[in-house]
Amino acid sequence: MHRTHTFRNNMPIDLRSDTITQPTPSMRTAMAHAEVGDDVFGDDPTVAKLEARVAGLLGKEAALFTPSGTMANQLALRVHTEPGDEILLDANAHIYYYETGGPAALAGVMCRCLPGVRGIFTAADVESVLRPADQHFPSTKLVCVENTHNRGGGSVWSLEQIRGVSETSRRHGLRMHLDGARLWNAAIATGVAESDFAAHFDTVSVCFSKGLGAPVGSALCGSREFIQRARRFRKMFGGGMRQAGILAAGALHALDHHRERLSEDHTNAKALAAGFNEVPGLEVDAASVQTNIVMVHVKQLPAPAVASALDAAGVRVLALGPSTIRAVTSLMVSAEAIASVPSIFKKVVSSMA
Repeated sequence: MHRTHTFRNNMPIDLRSDTITQPTPSMRTAMAHAEVGDDVFGDDPTVAKLEARVAGLLGKEAALFTPSGTMANQLALRVHTEPGDEILLDANAHIYYYETGGPAALAGVMCRCLPGVRGIFTAADVESVLRPADQHFPSTKLVCVENTHNRGGGSVWSLEQIRGVSETSRRHGLRMHLDGARLWNAAIATGVAESDFAAHFDTVSVCFSKGLGAPVGSALCGSREFIQRARRFRKMFGGGMRQAGILAAGALHALDHHRERLSEDHTNAKALAAGFNEVPGLEVDAASVQTNIVMVHVKQLPAPAVASALDAAGVRVLALGPSTIRAVTSLMVSAEAIASVPSIFKKVVSSMA
């Protein structure tokens, strides 16, 4: 059984990210009793079980357990491309925005940024940037989609949108990678199976340490040949782990017990958005809140200063720009705690006005 952490007045309400989730007691028990081996030698049975489970959930031949989603994404770029190639992705994609220049440093590729709307671009956007074959130009090899989209406010790509981009990309000989760090959220929000989303992509990365609540880990899924090559680069990038079954056991527990409960986070995010719209000086497009991320527009105050004041008042959020605050719901924050947040925002904003 999962446990949503209860609200205590002396504890901060942490809405900075769903990466702040901590393992539940039952997850810790599963990890403590995990059967382990040396995963670099390929003999950790719990890692093997996790990789087979995730590959099956996503409808792929094989999977590779990685320490982080960033590593899973960067491994995908490294295997799909060669230095000097070009990849296409949204201008606010995590791969471009939050992975410390990894595409350039690790794969040696150029990023061609598309002007998506809340992280979602179109087949026409892809068509508009494709170059003719010419030795003066980089070779465009890969299209990357992020679902749900972090900086898009947890926005969900529909199957129809993905299909359009995929069909255009395939027609031009391009490969497809899905950054599915929060694909579990997309599946719960839409009722579409993860494998149905993944079917349009050559490779998919998924994360266990966000909404699912495992302490560490992601996975990269694809064909057996692709994952075999990615395993070599994982070692090169420093991601080869030894008795990693302790971590894999947490991820397996999360898959078994924490996927369905993501709907609670989505409900809490919608409640949070509605509450924020009752606070003078704040504005939220409540209709755009599809999953567990709420983007708050602060009208007349600097968002970093508001975030700092909120921290002192017991609510932790992130300022994503001069006027934008992000709040993310997770299993660490109960509905009771969520209900108290707008009034704390109201006091802080009023005191700063």
